[in-house]
Amino acid sequence: MMRRSAPGLGPTGRFFGPGELRLAILALVAEQPAHGYQVMSRLGERFNGMYEPSAGSVYPTLQLLEDEGLVRVEAEDGRKVHHVTDEGARVVSEQADAIEAIWSRASSRGEWGMFRDPDAAEIIGPALRLVKAAVKTLAKSHGDPRVVEEIQAIFVDARRRIEDLRTGRR
Repeated sequence: MMRRSAPGLGPTGRFFGPGELRLAILALVAEQPAHGYQVMSRLGERFNGMYEPSAGSVYPTLQLLEDEGLVRVEAEDGRKVHHVTDEGARVVSEQADAIEAIWSRASSRGEWGMFRDPDAAEIIGPALRLVKAAVKTLAKSHGDPRVVEEIQAIFVDARRRIEDLRTGRR
């Protein structure tokens, strides 16, 4: 039986599938040389704070990339700065689609970062209760198309009214 993962997660149910963290870090170094902390920060930024890489995963991965000859290390201001090698650049080029898929998942996961904002807590409960009421109503109607249309219309109207608040239109 194949295990299905949640949207925004890798094939194992974790964000990164096998080898993907290695590829993501290599891609970041190929974009711009960096020391370990910079790699961690840039990786976290890709997720809008929804994923915080640990030193325990980033530094060993950087060492692996160096051992594989995909990055080289140069001392700069007392720090080990990682630079992509020609071989590393070739791997990034060959794996461009896989890297794009990782960044796409990061982007979609990062969109949910707004829910960590303390101000969001004020509306999350009521929003979830609204969705629950809609689902219960739909279930009781046994999927009646008129009920589905009415619920959709309510959600569309509510979204429009909320977006009008954001843009200042009323």
